[in-house]
Amino acid sequence: MSEDLTKKICVPCQGGIPPLERGATAGYLEQTPGWELADGAGRIERKLTFGDFAETLAFVNRVGELAEAEGHHPDISFGWGYCDITLYTHKIGGLHENDFIMAAKINGLA
Repeated sequence: MSEDLTKKICVPCQGGIPPLERGATAGYLEQTPGWELADGAGRIERKLTFGDFAETLAFVNRVGELAEAEGHHPDISFGWGYCDITLYTHKIGGLHENDFIMAAKINGLA
């Protein structure tokens, strides 16, 4: 797992594969600072803070553009000065390498 996650692209997941197990996430988490396992290691989450609503909205819009370009869409909750992002692969009901690729790229936007 030495390859930089930001250099990878999300590959469409058709399902039918098992999600990553907790032990397999350690190396990915090292490459995605600020992200934490959630939901029994079935998701990753990051909470970010901003100076005001406009700054938060601008960030959320950049994340949305990235998600469309990668074809991998996070769950986003935001309001005045905060943004909570959750990533997991819906088709497999858990984590996939794609989630960590997106997390690394979102970190680049933060």
